Amino acid sequence: MNRSRRSNVLVLLIGLCAFLAGCPSKPAPAPRPMAQYPSPMADTIRAHERIEKKDVPGLSFALPDVLAKPVDVYLPDQERATETVDLLIHFHGAAYVPKCAVHASGHPLALAVVNLGSGSAVYERAFTESTTFTRLVDSARDSLSEKTGSDIEIARVYLSSFSAGYGAVRAILRDHAARIDGIILLDGLHTGYVPPRRVLADGGTLNTKKLEPFVRYAQRAMAGEKRLVITHSAIFPGTYASTTECADYLISALGLRRRPVLKWGPAGMQRLSETRQNGLRILAFAGNTAPDHIDHLHALPAFLEMLLDER
Repeated sequence: MNRSRRSNVLVLLIGLCAFLAGCPSKPAPAPRPMAQYPSPMADTIRAHERIEKKDVPGLSFALPDVLAKPVDVYLPDQERATETVDLLIHFHGAAYVPKCAVHASGHPLALAVVNLGSGSAVYERAFTESTTFTRLVDSARDSLSEKTGSDIEIARVYLSSFSAGYGAVRAILRDHAARIDGIILLDGLHTGYVPPRRVLADGGTLNTKKLEPFVRYAQRAMAGEKRLVITHSAIFPGTYASTTECADYLISALGLRRRPVLKWGPAGMQRLSETRQNGLRILAFAGNTAPDHIDHLHALPAFLEMLLDER
């Protein structure tokens, strides 16, 4: 290649580099949810009762601008004339399930359902800014007031989460634990292993720092100041700590013990143990399959009644 041609190629390369440097970079992709060992996908031992997907009477609408995805809001018909209601914010899972639970509760309760995607990280990141939670509550209240023509007031705030939704609960507890009157964790309380992916049987330990907000809230529930219902299955993800391991840590940290039981629970579930003191209840259920996991979501009406009855 002669000197003139080399010079032209060099000019083209410099220009191409300058063009690429000036192009806007694509946003970094969201981290993928941590993998887990697959649980069996079928089970014929338990009933796995499911709530029918149907509309329930009441006011339903979406809040489009508070979070990355619209938030479903619901107020039962019987509460439309009520000016003071409690608010349940549910994280993760088909919206018709918590709607049915709220409708069946007979409690003056409004509902906001948040679905943001897969993995606890997407829920935790959404509430990293402390103002996000306040904005969500205020937006739900203001929209309910506008649509009902009444000045709605939110008295108590409850949180419920299924599976990965606990990430939002953990983030909210860091700044707003005093504002939360009760929490339901449905087969969703996890943390990582230290070092990563080394299970307890191989010498790993739990990353207990991520469990500290739940320990502190559980202590307040034990004192009767708050309400906390935790349910868990026997599913073992393998690459991060199971709900059983996290519940075991919580019980130990609180100085409590499991009480073995064997009884039927809601949705055809089988309860194996319970730990209870004042406003705290930790319930262990059999099952290590996908249907066993989904049972916890569809049993929300029973667990919500349990939470509200212990006020």
